[in-house]
Amino acid sequence: MNRRLFPLALTMLFLFSVRVFAQMPLGNPLAGLETLKNFDAQRASSSDPNWENGNADARPIPAGGTLTVAELNGPGVITHIWCTIAHGDPYYSNQLTLRMYWDGEEQPSVESPIGDFFGIGHGVDKSYVSLPIRISSEGRARNCYWPMPFGTSARITVTNESDQPCHAFYFYVDWQKHAQLPQDTAYFHAMYRQEFPCVMGRNYLLADIEGRGHYVGTVQSIYHISAGWYGEGDDFFFIDGATEPQLRGTGTEDYFCDAWGFREQDGPFYGTPLWEGYNTGDRSSAYRWHIPDPITFRKSLRAEIEHKGSQTLPDGSVNGFIERDDLMSSVAFWYQVEPHKPWPALPPGTERRPFNEQTLLVGYRAIPDSRHSEAPLEEQALEAATDGKQLWFRPADDQAWIELPFSLEREMTAELWVKTLHSWDYGRWRVRVDGQDAGTFDLYNPNITPTPHRIGVHHLTAGAHTLRFESTGKASASTGYLLGFDALVARVLVHKRPADFDLRDIQVPRSK
Repeated sequence: MNRRLFPLALTMLFLFSVRVFAQMPLGNPLAGLETLKNFDAQRASSSDPNWENGNADARPIPAGGTLTVAELNGPGVITHIWCTIAHGDPYYSNQLTLRMYWDGEEQPSVESPIGDFFGIGHGVDKSYVSLPIRISSEGRARNCYWPMPFGTSARITVTNESDQPCHAFYFYVDWQKHAQLPQDTAYFHAMYRQEFPCVMGRNYLLADIEGRGHYVGTVQSIYHISAGWYGEGDDFFFIDGATEPQLRGTGTEDYFCDAWGFREQDGPFYGTPLWEGYNTGDRSSAYRWHIPDPITFRKSLRAEIEHKGSQTLPDGSVNGFIERDDLMSSVAFWYQVEPHKPWPALPPGTERRPFNEQTLLVGYRAIPDSRHSEAPLEEQALEAATDGKQLWFRPADDQAWIELPFSLEREMTAELWVKTLHSWDYGRWRVRVDGQDAGTFDLYNPNITPTPHRIGVHHLTAGAHTLRFESTGKASASTGYLLGFDALVARVLVHKRPADFDLRDIQVPRSK
């Protein structure tokens, strides 16, 4: 190495180490690696049975089907799980249910949508780094390092609750075969819950556990029904049947170790890897791992969190501390010794979707009926687009425009998204719906990247409508003004307020 660069390299290494270990407890995380191990290393994987010459290293899961990922004979400890998935459903990770069974139990000790188990709700693929969970490859490579012991057996399954097939499920389950486990070994648990929407007059229940053990983590995901800040709610942990919570919080972002609201960030023990903002339709997922500070219980644990925040009332006034009816889901993580008590049935995949997505307009199909400025317009093959094609508009300057008609059989109020392509020669484009400005987006990216853009909540009547794109220039790095348009889609909420619901009726504090 160049000696003049050595101090800079040391500084960069130090800063990297500070970021990685800022939340780490004292001690060497590599301590003990030099000691000989008394277990056999094992693995269950999707490897092609013809391992010498085959490359079919994945398993399909038909719609409604279940894949057995692993059946293991103990005693043993699962130390690492990796998977990556190719699926026809864009929200597949919300529709694939992960279950784990220890020692022949009939009811699973782990039951959750696979995305939520790995810390990201809403069926979103997103990368982040924490100590027990890491996701990479733009959210497509999921890794879990929670230790999962079992005495006699372990069984892991994945059920595809989507109406579309899972084309390929790749997986590793790395585990250790032991002669025996310590007598005080506790079993890993993870339970998903949701309230769509949150129930007024009571706190959201994170976990209701009976037995002896320790609580080690929470994932919380929110879909904003209304604009505003949802996170004024406090967390409460009632231990061993106490009527008053022994652990009481000061706010949702405080429980998740952040402050003054949320922003996108990650770390070993806490983070908000998904944060879209404070508007209607925005989504978030936050995690809090109680690894240096597990919450112990001898008989029981009940964990709750309030769903309170700011809300604009029908008369236009704003209340900064009021119960909100957002769509909330969560996964609780803990270890316990005794078999867990029965859990409520997991909501089916269709009920775990905040919205139904409906395609209103497919770009390449609308080309014959379009109106546009003078510029080449054609279909372009694009594997990620609807039917494998997109509308490709190639103007030479920033004076270009294109109008695409579409019609509806019935009126709707929905959040609209335009699915576009980003690339090195694409421009900036303003979007209008029926003449109203719906946003301006820069489609430049040095890489070819299919990208959806939200253009707001719109009330559309039955009948004819127009989607219009207008060029507004280009980024300095872009080599052109091009537009690649795939589709206009509407997200219609599945779970919403009753028609006679009035926010002013819910300003009632919860009695403990």
